[in-house]
Amino acid sequence: MGALSRRRFLHAVGGLGLGTLSAGLVSSCGLLPPQLRLAPAGQKVPRIGFLGATTESAEAARLEAFRQGLRELGYAEGQTIAIEWRWAEGQFDRLPALAAELVSLDVELIVAGGSTSTRAAQGVTSPIPIVMAQAPDPLGNGFVASLARPGGNITGLSTLAPEISGKRLELLMGVVPHLARLAVLDDAPTPGNAQALRETELAARATGVQLHYRDVRRPEEIEDAFREAAEARADAIVVLGSPLFILERRRIADLSVQYRLPASYESAAFVRDGGLMTYSVSIDDLYRRTATYVDKILKGRKPADLPVERPTKFDFIINLKAAQAIGLSIPQTVLLQATEAIQ
Repeated sequence: MGALSRRRFLHAVGGLGLGTLSAGLVSSCGLLPPQLRLAPAGQKVPRIGFLGATTESAEAARLEAFRQGLRELGYAEGQTIAIEWRWAEGQFDRLPALAAELVSLDVELIVAGGSTSTRAAQGVTSPIPIVMAQAPDPLGNGFVASLARPGGNITGLSTLAPEISGKRLELLMGVVPHLARLAVLDDAPTPGNAQALRETELAARATGVQLHYRDVRRPEEIEDAFREAAEARADAIVVLGSPLFILERRRIADLSVQYRLPASYESAAFVRDGGLMTYSVSIDDLYRRTATYVDKILKGRKPADLPVERPTKFDFIINLKAAQAIGLSIPQTVLLQATEAIQ
């Protein structure tokens, strides 16, 4: 059957309703490509939504981890589960409208790709379950009543790990032994960043490191922040979490090399795209575990009764090529602690 005829057939099938035809008959007649197997007649394919603040390409590794988690639980996208993807592409004010669009499609739940997306989904629905793929402070941001018993329509996974800022600074000092001034690149409205900044300040105070803080809200401010850090004679820079920074991560990595500022980032995505190092929660692991919440909710569990889980896997990744570009020699004692070294 030609492509045009197949499309006409599919249009006709859509008008009749797939449940009125035998899946075996359709497949055996060769009317559908083999990869598009139909669910058994009469069986409803669950439909969920995914709300992301950035772009599909920017989140590719995390999305593959999520799909892997679904596959491990027996789901096949487009066959036994349908996913409506919505991306704000860095235009964060679009998120509420995109969330409302998912609600209008009557999805069975919404997976939120970060706290900004969770906030948008929370604002447009209370009956539809929302699963957080990652949230730095779900309690402080008012997403849940408690981690053990969320109590509402939101549950999922948290990146909450108060000890991480101290360890991140310790490892950075191992790479930059005479670190005295540390620049901090922040996007203040990002949920959870206030807490991350407090933890960074505590770690810096304990080690006698002075902080140079810069709040960045727009892409055009990023290079200004690096120039100011260099003028302030910062020895290194810590980049806090932000959808904006995720979208601009290659540029940030390039600026780190240009200004000779060793940088530590909040996720592995930065280091895989040219950044120096990260000690962070494994976001890919959180996305994979997000699938377990999807499965439980689709099988009848209530978000209110599903505890928010904390991270169990951490990444310490060093990009040796980035180190060479900056002019750093990574001590063997630091390399031995790394979970991955990118050549």
